[in-house]
Amino acid sequence: MPLINYSRKKTLLFARNLFIWFSFILTVLLATFSCNQNKPAKTEDLSDGFKVIFNNVNRLDDHQRADEAIHYLDSSFKLLDKPTVNDTFRFYAVHFSYYKIAKLNRHKEMLYADSLVNMAQKIKGKSYVSSFAEASFAKGDAYLDLKQYNNAYQYFYRGYFIGKNHLDNSVLAEYTYRMGMIMFRQSHFELAAKYFKESYRQSFAHNDDFKAFFLRQELLNNIGESYQHNGNIDSAALYFNKTLAYINQNNNRFKKQASLLEVARAVTYGDLGIIAYNQKQFTRATNLLNKSIEINLKKYNDNSNAELVEISLGRVYLDQHKDALFTKLMQDMSRQFDSVKNMEAETGWSKLMSDYYTYKKDYANALQYFRKYTIQNDSLVQQFISLKEVDVNQQLANYDKQYQIQNLRDDNKAQLIYLYLAILCVIMAIVILVLMYRNWKRSKQDVAVVSELNKQIGSQKTDLENTLNDLKVSSEEKDRILRTVAHDLRNPIGGIAALTNAMLEDDFTEEQKMLIELVNSTSYNSLELINEILEATNAANTNLNKEPVEINSLVSNSVEILSFKAAEKDQHIVTELLTKPKEILISQEKIWRVISNLISNAIKFSPSNTSIKVKITNEDNEIKISVSDSGIGIPDDIKDQVFNIFTNAKRPGTAGEKSFGLGLSICQQIVGDHNGKIWFESNNDIGTTFYVSLPAA
Repeated sequence: MPLINYSRKKTLLFARNLFIWFSFILTVLLATFSCNQNKPAKTEDLSDGFKVIFNNVNRLDDHQRADEAIHYLDSSFKLLDKPTVNDTFRFYAVHFSYYKIAKLNRHKEMLYADSLVNMAQKIKGKSYVSSFAEASFAKGDAYLDLKQYNNAYQYFYRGYFIGKNHLDNSVLAEYTYRMGMIMFRQSHFELAAKYFKESYRQSFAHNDDFKAFFLRQELLNNIGESYQHNGNIDSAALYFNKTLAYINQNNNRFKKQASLLEVARAVTYGDLGIIAYNQKQFTRATNLLNKSIEINLKKYNDNSNAELVEISLGRVYLDQHKDALFTKLMQDMSRQFDSVKNMEAETGWSKLMSDYYTYKKDYANALQYFRKYTIQNDSLVQQFISLKEVDVNQQLANYDKQYQIQNLRDDNKAQLIYLYLAILCVIMAIVILVLMYRNWKRSKQDVAVVSELNKQIGSQKTDLENTLNDLKVSSEEKDRILRTVAHDLRNPIGGIAALTNAMLEDDFTEEQKMLIELVNSTSYNSLELINEILEATNAANTNLNKEPVEINSLVSNSVEILSFKAAEKDQHIVTELLTKPKEILISQEKIWRVISNLISNAIKFSPSNTSIKVKITNEDNEIKISVSDSGIGIPDDIKDQVFNIFTNAKRPGTAGEKSFGLGLSICQQIVGDHNGKIWFESNNDIGTTFYVSLPAA
């Protein structure tokens, strides 16, 4: 008789692997974030604050404190300032494992699996692939626990698909591990061994940490289990021994996980004990099975696996007719079932008791236990019927075809869009060609019109150039005539002025003196007009000879000369000069003329007994000169005419002085030649301020 029946063999491997693997996951998630171990995978994307939390959780990593660890994690995470997407993902991952393993709460297990899937879609960068695959596998595991196998395979395939497309063997190792477990449960042992071997090869893409080590030793053991159930005992023993050797080689590396290593050894001892029994090596079988049971019956170890191994040991005792040992073992197991529920072990226990009473020829009790065994075994078989009915490979092939069909649909949509774009481009090209032809025909007409217009413009340009030349000649002739007339009139009128000055010193009647003074005043006014005409013509034709001029001295000189003229009207000129001497590049004679002209106007249009203020400031690389008076101001209706040559905005001074309207025009021309500005501010009956701004450089 075989050591344990065929159904329970498969159940033993699956139950044992679930316990060890998921216990390992929880421990690793709580422990491997410690900085004292080899660098754990995926922590490089976590924030520093979250790593600190896990360093503290590491102190609570043993199973009996799992509730305390989760409570601490929840409270600390709430206080974390702006956790990253990767922090939140890992937070959900720990809770998923907690409710899957420690609590067996399938509802919350699925909720946290959903949270992992949603959060994985928000992760950016290099960790996206591994996070997306991990979330997909978690969702698949949750569906598997709910026995919704089709949904589970779909999410397993999602994880596989992204790992395959990104050539990520660490992801593919997780996928092929799950496929191996499913194949094993479906009794496809040869295919299961193939998957486990492939997962072992792919597992070397993991970081060389405890997770990778533990996965590899389990895969070696699973390969042995697959060979054992397929009847290849020698290959099975070879892989079980490889498992033990691999664990022992890494014993010193993972001293902190010594308890998990002991559980892994105990499982392998049990497997070797079964092989020894099947080879009729009863003493070796008994020693190995007892060794396995002793380890896994300890608190927090794999008690369920220990109970299954006890069933195998009971078979050994029964076959060797060691009734006392058998009876004691069965009694011990009966008590164990009160605290550790294990349907598979209870089913095996019922079968052993039925066989024992049959051996004792107590057929009534044998029949009673056999009926109990039949009910329990039918229940176990029923749990796996839906799983065995599914052709997983065909299901995965269907998913692959669905993805291919979806990709073809996407390609067809893209090609259809490209086709529409191409048609649109062709239509636009035709429209553009039609418009180009239409515009070409119009352009020919426009060219003819433009050519005719160009001829007219050319003719008009020639006429304008001739006219401008005539104007230039006329202007030069006008200036020549003005200078000639002014020069020819200056001497006789100057003579008249001198003669009338001399006549005023002789004795004449009052009436005669009045007539002589009138002739004298008219002569001087005519001389002033002639001088301004000469200045206006010279200003337009004389080149500027710029030189560095100290502006304080220039203004002071102008004020000093005109102070005598101001004194005739009892006026006073006040100056406010720069604190430091400043030279600027100007024509000294012409700027002096501008300043003198502005001061003369201030004297002319200011009443007696008033002050005239002359001020110099240096503002934003500009020298600004202002001349302010308290005179009659400039009316609004003539403000825009004061700088015009021969302007009509002429008014007599406050003492009846004559104004010809040429001075300000000359000032504007001179200041403009210096790249400066001249302007004024004026109010009636308050006064006027003229400003001159010149470049300081």
